Amino acid sequence: MTDPELSAPDPDDTRLTRHTAGAFDIRNFIGALIGIYGVVLTLMGLFGDRAYEKTGGVNANLWAGLVMLVVGAAFMTWARLRPIIVPNDVGRVLDDPTRPAPRRRGDH
Repeated sequence: MTDPELSAPDPDDTRLTRHTAGAFDIRNFIGALIGIYGVVLTLMGLFGDRAYEKTGGVNANLWAGLVMLVVGAAFMTWARLRPIIVPNDVGRVLDDPTRPAPRRRGDH
């Protein structure tokens, strides 16, 4: 019979949970805004005035919109593949003694 105090700790008890920024990641906001502008410019390039005489024969709205859609999708993909990990516990601030440290979860 093994002594419970000498046995190894349960891995489920010591496992740290990962908290990510999720929807509040700034890359999601940037990607969504660039994507919305990309949709508007793409639709204007397809259905609006193409103004070829002003742009030297290039449909500038269409191409700029498509590029913005790609950049917006890249930001959203980047945020999904490399999420920001939010720390579970925050240590005390040591660089400025006049600034209060963030509260820990148990310090109510």
